[in-house]
Amino acid sequence: MPDTGYVDYAALLGLDPEFKPADVRRVYRKKIKELLVEISQAKVTEEKRNAYLLDIARLNAAFYILRDKDRCARYWEDRARVMRLEEEWRAAEGKDPEAEDQLRRTFDQALRHFLSTYLEELMLEAGRDPECVEESGWDAAHERHAGRVLRHFRQRLYQTIHERLPYYDITKPEIDWAERGRFAAAFLAGENH
Repeated sequence: MPDTGYVDYAALLGLDPEFKPADVRRVYRKKIKELLVEISQAKVTEEKRNAYLLDIARLNAAFYILRDKDRCARYWEDRARVMRLEEEWRAAEGKDPEAEDQLRRTFDQALRHFLSTYLEELMLEAGRDPECVEESGWDAAHERHAGRVLRHFRQRLYQTIHERLPYYDITKPEIDWAERGRFAAAFLAGENH
């Protein structure tokens, strides 16, 4: 099953599955430095500024979450849970409407929690972490602007995930063109009298 939308912070940093906290720190520093060099050389528009702000926030969050053993374990558990709930909901499609609806509600609640925690709250919290601040240059001005950018990013991922789920399948309408033609003809004939 594709994990589109369930951000994989280890993959974002390019870490092996068996990474160690020292690997997280080393790779984060390299990636944030590369990004800051890119930003300093680019002509920054409003759109690019938002994209760069999001990139910095994502790298900060990856570092902040993955370097802490407990935070990292909660992140992987929450991510696995929301992905498992999506699979369960897909497997229940069309079998029992009540059970399917309950799974949809449970999944949606878990998804909202995952996205708000790991793609907004902890991103902002990472921006206040002294080590992230030192490496990325994140400051109060970044945080003020980031709130809107992160909410927009979270909503976009929420929408992306929901578009592939069972209730998004839409049946194409069946149109009886002959009936429509008769109705239009009768309607126009009635207007001329």
